Amino acid sequence: MNKVILMGRLTRDPDIRYTQSDPVMAIARFTLAVDRRRSSQDGQREADFISCVSFGRQAEFAERYLHQGTKIVVTGRIQTGSYTNKDGNKIYTTDVIVEDQEFAESKAASEGRSGSYNNSGFGGFGGSSDMGTSVGDGFMNIPDGVEDEGLPFN
Repeated sequence: MNKVILMGRLTRDPDIRYTQSDPVMAIARFTLAVDRRRSSQDGQREADFISCVSFGRQAEFAERYLHQGTKIVVTGRIQTGSYTNKDGNKIYTTDVIVEDQEFAESKAASEGRSGSYNNSGFGGFGGSSDMGTSVGDGFMNIPDGVEDEGLPFN
């Protein structure tokens, strides 16, 4: 089994490209900074920087809604590969192929507004927060424009 679950923040806006094939398909590449559970010996927080790639609708979603600093949860699989660079050296790669991605905090929290959230970033269960109509229910608001993307409920 090859399954990965990550929660982190984008280090920069996703790099979006489109295939030349028919039909055209979007490909998004981005790096997630994922905090390690433990600090280093000198007390500094450390992070791993993990390369992620999404295709099709997942890539279009990334292009539209993800930007530097956005905290997301990604599920996918690890894929390794290699290529020879222009200097003739073989370069080995490891990427997470994104199968699903979702926001890990509300839009208000990602914009730095005040609110009470638990450590996981999934909302303040039972607490107060600045989340509009969903105050204290533990659910995040749907980002602007997503309603039109064919959510499986009304």
